Formats: sequence, C-alpha cells, structure tokens
Amino acid sequence: MDDMQIKEVRIYSAVSKITKPIADATHDISKIAFYVLEVESGAGVVGQGYLLSFHYSKNAIEGALKDLKKFIEERSYRIYQTQDIQKDYEVESEYFGMYGLQRWALATLNVALWDAWAKTLKQPIWKLLGCHTRKIPVYGSGGWISYTEQELVDEVVDYKKRGFQAVKIKVGHPDMNEDVERLTKVREVVGNDLKIMMDANQGMDVPSAIKLVNSVEHLNIHWFEEPVVNTDFEGYASIHCKTRVSLAMGEREYNTVALRELIGRRAIDLWQPDIIRLGGVEEWIRSAALADAYNIPVLPHYYKDYDVPLLATVRNPYGAESFDWIDAIIDNPMVIDNGYAQLREGNGWGFEFLHQYMEEVK
Repeated sequence: MDDMQIKEVRIYSAVSKITKPIADATHDISKIAFYVLEVESGAGVVGQGYLLSFHYSKNAIEGALKDLKKFIEERSYRIYQTQDIQKDYEVESEYFGMYGLQRWALATLNVALWDAWAKTLKQPIWKLLGCHTRKIPVYGSGGWISYTEQELVDEVVDYKKRGFQAVKIKVGHPDMNEDVERLTKVREVVGNDLKIMMDANQGMDVPSAIKLVNSVEHLNIHWFEEPVVNTDFEGYASIHCKTRVSLAMGEREYNTVALRELIGRRAIDLWQPDIIRLGGVEEWIRSAALADAYNIPVLPHYYKDYDVPLLATVRNPYGAESFDWIDAIIDNPMVIDNGYAQLREGNGWGFEFLHQYMEEVK
C-alpha cells in the first residue's frame, strides 16, 4: 500500500444537543444528529466528512454508508481519485439509482477525501482551489414555526447582538395571518438595518405564496426561499412574475435540472446548492459555475463549514447559512465577526469532529 491509497474508511454517529424540538412548515425535528465518515490514507492522514441526518432513516443511512465503505475498501483507490470513485460507484449503484441516500453517502466520502488530500498537501482547501475573496457574509438561520413569538424575538435579537446583518424566518402556518404577524414583529424588534428573509420549506401553494409576499411587501423581505415544491417550475415562474421578491431554491436538488429549468423561465434569483445532496465538492463547483454563467449568485444550504471555503473560490458568492449545531462537538468552530465568516487557516477544511462525541458504527 502506498501513502496515497485509501487504507480504511470509518463511520461514526454524533448528536448535537437541542433544548426543545423544532419544526418548519413540513417537518417536525426532534433530534440534531449527524454521521461522520473518516478516511485514512496509507500515510496515516485522516480526512473527515459529515452529513446532517436529524432523526430520519437511521438504518437506511447507515446501510448506504456501509455499502460504500465496503466498495472502497475492496479496491485500491487513492485519496485524490474523487472523480474515478464517483464514476465507478454510479455504475455500481445504477440499479437503484444515485439520487437519494447513495448520493449522500458518496458526497460525504468526497468531502472527506478532499479533507485528506488537502491535509496531505498541507493546504486549506480554499487555497488549493484558488481564493477569490476572504470575506463571506453569513445569515442567522432558524425562526422555526414551532417557536413562540417570544422565542422567535429572542433568537433574532441574539443574532443582531452577535453582529449578524440578516436573519431567516420560517413561514407556512395554516393561518397566514400568523406568518404576517411574526414577520411584522421581527421587523419591529430588529429595525430596518437588518435583512429579513422567509422560508416556506415547500409548504405553500402558488396562490398562498403570492398572497403572503404581497401581504408583507411593506416589511422589505429580502428573499423568499422554497415557496412551493421544488419540481413546480411553472409555479416558481408564476410567483416570480406576479411579485417583486427575489426567489431562492436549490437545497433539495441532486443535480442542476431545476436550476436550468428555472433559468429558462427567468424564475430564480439565488441558487442554493446542498453539497451533500449534489454529490460533493466538484458537483457543487459545477453548479455554481452554471449559476454564475447566468449572473445568479450562490447562496448554499446549511453546510457553512464546507460552503464558506468554497464560496471564497467563486466569482459571485452571496453568502452562507449559519447554524451553530456542530460547534460544540468540533475542535475549531468557525469565527463569525460582524456578519462575516473568517476562513480557517488550518489544512483541509480546517476543523475536525472530536472523538469523545462520536460513536463508531459497526
């Protein structure tokens, strides 16, 4: 075995503490859980990648990761062969397809391999890819539907105190008046110098989405994320032409079909790639390049610890979503100052999950 060969793949589970369950327009979330995949090279260099699993499909996720682990360990790949691995595993998995958990597993491996490769070269990933900017804005995410009004106010006020310049609020209550009241309250407490965005998590239909936008137009909503189901391209086009709000989507996509369809309809303003659903670093970059070709800024979904260094390498970064969910279980939480994330200087992604919070999956 040479120094670059993948020697071993390990799978771990990890959990982040939450004080209470949370919910959006379509999901109740009872657990903030993750799977961490480690790859070790022949030289002993270890890379990590993780996926956010919540409380869903434990057996299916672990099965997908175990199948991929077995596939890798039965072959002689090197840590830099990310595209060879993707091609070969897509052929291997063709019968059941590569959209879904098998792609999540492959992407988690991809992210871990990039970590190991950059550590081998003793460079941060953003330097390997070529840095365009060192200043990436982030917004405070949350605003869960399950929050009381006071809990919502406390969260957005805390974000403002911490220097964030934008916050995102969940919408999609059965009674739309409740969405309007909550957004109005947020605007009252944060003032006009903080951007407010809203996210329906696909929980509305086209008429109600249009009505909501028109009802809160006076609040200066910065953008509206996933108002309707991600496959309703004509619905997005209808909302876009009948309102004056920017539309954002992309987190549910396993490819760039939706991006291309919405570009053709002039119905998207912000592209939100999810690095794990898309398939990893290369697929994230390809999707960002397509968006950039049509002057659509990139605003990725959830994985800020991967997205911030990748955004630093693209020409048209818009910002990253910020949750603190992994901060207490990693060695080097990302520093956010006055609403901007600082690039880590460490090799690879610049952080690692701490093993005292990880349980190996056998």
